[in-house]
Amino acid sequence: MGEKSPISATTEIAAPAEKVYAMVTDLPRMGEWSPDNRGGDWKGGAAVATPGAVFKGRNQNGKKKWSGVVKVTDVTIPSRFAFTTIVGPMQIGTWSYDIEPTATGCKVTESWVDKRNPVFSLPILGKLITGVSDRPTHNKAAMETTLANLKKSAES
Repeated sequence: MGEKSPISATTEIAAPAEKVYAMVTDLPRMGEWSPDNRGGDWKGGAAVATPGAVFKGRNQNGKKKWSGVVKVTDVTIPSRFAFTTIVGPMQIGTWSYDIEPTATGCKVTESWVDKRNPVFSLPILGKLITGVSDRPTHNKAAMETTLANLKKSAES
């Protein structure tokens, strides 16, 4: 099975790239901006985003709750941050934030690449576990909300 196309959303934020980068790499705070993520805890002595650092993330959609391991895969200060979510032995998805300086602040693109195998991509299974049958459409809307909330927070 080949690599799936990324789902992404982009917004302009009137704040320096360094400030926005610090916000998106503060995974315990991500629940302040994301409609699904509820934050979480660094593991193995990690306290900041560095390649290989591990984080246990918590998520919720309505009454459905789930958690997973997050492994940081790319840290390029202040322009790129990426991590892969893992449940058990399986990679579920890779998330990234690309931040480009602009004349008035920065442009932020949040992306997600679905890494689930075909069985775990079945809409019925997604609905059962997370309450979401169409993960790509749901994640696109969640990214737009996350970026809007991030923008509001960074610009205040």
